[in-house]
Parts: sequence; C-alpha cells; structure tokens
Amino acid sequence: MNKLAFLQRELESLHKENLFNVIRTIEGPQGAWITVNGREVLNLCSNNYLGFANDIELKEASKKAVDKYGVGPGAVRSIAGTQKLHLELEKKLAAFKHAEACIALQGGFIANLSVIPAITGEGDIIFSDELNHASIIDGCRLSKAKVVRYAHNDMADLRQKIIKNKDSAVRMMIITDGVFSMDGDIAPLPDIVDIADKHGAIVMVDDAHGEGVLGDSGRGIVNYFGLEGKVEIEVGTLSKAFGVMGGYITGSRILIDFLKQKGRPFLFGTGLTPADTAASIAAVDILSRSDTSVKKLWDNAEYFQKRLKEAGFDTGSTETPITPVMLHDEKTSSVFSRELFNAGVFAQSIAYPTVPMGKARIRCMLSASHGKEDLDFAVDKFISVASKLDL
Repeated sequence: MNKLAFLQRELESLHKENLFNVIRTIEGPQGAWITVNGREVLNLCSNNYLGFANDIELKEASKKAVDKYGVGPGAVRSIAGTQKLHLELEKKLAAFKHAEACIALQGGFIANLSVIPAITGEGDIIFSDELNHASIIDGCRLSKAKVVRYAHNDMADLRQKIIKNKDSAVRMMIITDGVFSMDGDIAPLPDIVDIADKHGAIVMVDDAHGEGVLGDSGRGIVNYFGLEGKVEIEVGTLSKAFGVMGGYITGSRILIDFLKQKGRPFLFGTGLTPADTAASIAAVDILSRSDTSVKKLWDNAEYFQKRLKEAGFDTGSTETPITPVMLHDEKTSSVFSRELFNAGVFAQSIAYPTVPMGKARIRCMLSASHGKEDLDFAVDKFISVASKLDL
C-alpha cells in the first residue's frame, strides 16, 4: 500500500491546470546573464536588486571570514554560537536603519516566525493585509492570536475592523509588507502608523523588498516615509538586495533584548555562518558609503517599465522595480514564460496559489547589474513572443 499516493494525484492535478512549477537549475553566480540548464539567458527572475550576489567586495569578505572563523558557528547563538561577527553585523544594521538595536537571524522568513509568536498570543488581535507574505501568515498562525485580514492597502477597511474588534483585544498589532512582492506596490505606512497611534496598536512592517530599494541608500520604507522611531518592528532580509542569506529585526533595545530571550529560531537554531555574516557586513558598508547601485536600479526600472508600457503591456500597479506583466490566464502565462526562455529571457510565470486565479503574470525582477542593452533585448523578446502567441 502506497500511503503517499495522494501526492501523485496532487502533482498530476497541478500539471493538468498549468500550475506545476518547473524549477530550473542555475549553473554559476547570479548576474544580469546566467547559465540555466546549460544555456546563457538574460536573468529577470532573481531578487538580486543591487547586483551584490556576485560582488567582489562581498566575496572577499566572505573568504576572509571563513579563514578566521571557520565555516559555521557550531552552536545556537544563545549557548556558544554568537561570534564577534554577529554582533558587528547587528550593530551596523541598527546604525544603517537608524534603530536602537538589531537581531540577525537565519532568514527573512524565520525573522517573521521569530517575532510574531514571541510578542502576540491568545487574547491578542493581529490585523494583517490580505496580500501579506506567506511568512507573516505562518507567523500569525503560530502566535495563536486572532487574525483579522483587511483589504489590501485599504485604510478605511483597516480602521473599521480595528474599531469593531478592539474592545475584545488584550493587545493589537498591525502587520504589513512594505513592498508587496507580486505587484510591486508600496504600503501606505503613514496612514497605518496614524491609525495605530489613535487606537494603541503596535506596527510591524516586513520590508524584505524595500531594503536596498526604498529610502536613503536603500534604508527601506520607514526611512522613505520619514517614520523612523514611529514603527515598533521592522523585519528585513539579507537574501534580496543585500545579496547574501539571512534576516533581521530592528527596533527598540527592549524589543531586541526580549527576542534574544524568547525568539524560538534564535534560541533553537544555529545562527548565520561566518561567510554570510561577513558578506552582509560588506553589503551594509557599501550602501552606507554610496547610493550608486540604488540609483542605477531605479533608473533601470523606470526605463524598462516605460518601454513595456509603450509596447502595450500592462504592468499593473507597481511603484517599484518589481515589474509584473499581467497576462491573467494561467496557461497563457505559463506558455509565455516558456517561449521567453526559448528566446533567451528567464522570466518566470507567477500563478495561483501565489497570486489569485485570473491574475497570472510574468514577474520581472530588475537589477542594478542590468545594462540598457539587456533591457532592450528583454522588451524586444516580450514583443516577439506576444506576437507569436497572438496576444
């Protein structure tokens, strides 16, 4: 008896509905062009916003750290695994974010699983944007707090739901992505902070796609809106614009000290490797001294999006370098992505359940590593594939 036969049926269903995700293999470092399954293609898929994933300064810092500290910390950070490098990274990230303190963790996903269940529980209410990242959803589930979803970026709906539920809450927390990863739109953080202040709610923002992108030298959405000191919890990642691996939380000294006592992934999981930690420090150093790469990213985004719109493509509601090309139909999006790859452009189809049914798209992720000639090549291929598919 095959007890896992139901999994095969699920996989067959995904294939039938054009929802099966073909996972391609990258054969080298991230960059504007990458080798995928033996062929060189233009990379419009990675989160390597600033081109740091193969930056020489980050690589050299990583190599030196391995020579000095070894390949792993060898223990959870709360016992014998906190290395001097970890404290240096936390200090520099806190300074970069203009925050009192920081805790570095194994990933951005893990950062959300660390903070949400640690500070909320039964009797509390979390108000969560309906399009928040899966890691926020999972962190809310683990917290055992009541979760009230509000319509995406709809402040009237958020306000109404807080008024309706606040009398039954021990504590309230509002959680939002800073930049929404599928559509590229930005949370109305000033309005969220204003609502939170009026009703005594904690504000938490997951700025995974805003770090290195928004604000002064990529300091993120809180800096972008001039709200430093007014948002209680900021979650970030080191695996997107910073080009490495890991996550972090910044906020008050009290918050960070508490998380180092109560955050389960910090207490029960080995921390970042010396190589990751040193490379992340180098990334923060680069951004602290220059915003050149951030400006190049935005210049590329504006150029690419303008050319797509001129060609008649719908780029949705994006306000950032995340560029969705809306195709809506799941099968069409899947075929379009495959044809782009055959033409030399690696841009994945994003469909249900990552986005709602009927909202399939090709999501293009731009980078400071792209040149104008790369972007022209991509637009030309989009136009030729659309013509081939009679779209």
